[in-house]
Amino acid sequence: MQREELERLVGIDKVNIFYDIVDTITSLYDMDQIWSDGGKKWTYEYKFRKSGKTLCAFYFRENMLGFMIIFGKDERSKVEEIRNELSSDVLEIYDNAQTFHDGKWLCLI
Repeated sequence: MQREELERLVGIDKVNIFYDIVDTITSLYDMDQIWSDGGKKWTYEYKFRKSGKTLCAFYFRENMLGFMIIFGKDERSKVEEIRNELSSDVLEIYDNAQTFHDGKWLCLI
């Protein structure tokens, strides 16, 4: 995916945020990075995956950047251990995120 295309789609500020987060994740984790179409609701999707599991994904459409983090069983246990250290805003988003059989999917748009 060309950076210029993303900038036209969502704007330079959102693209800069996207690349800052991508740089941080790639410095911490060795994961597959996969571009694909965004399905019915999005133009593009960019995922970080390892061993068939998605850590997080970015979603792009006109003037909008979405970010999803998937908390599996181990990650959910870690969140519970540090709940008292998290802000009320973060806890509200986390607590209201939908829980599926494979984890809690937290999506920010």
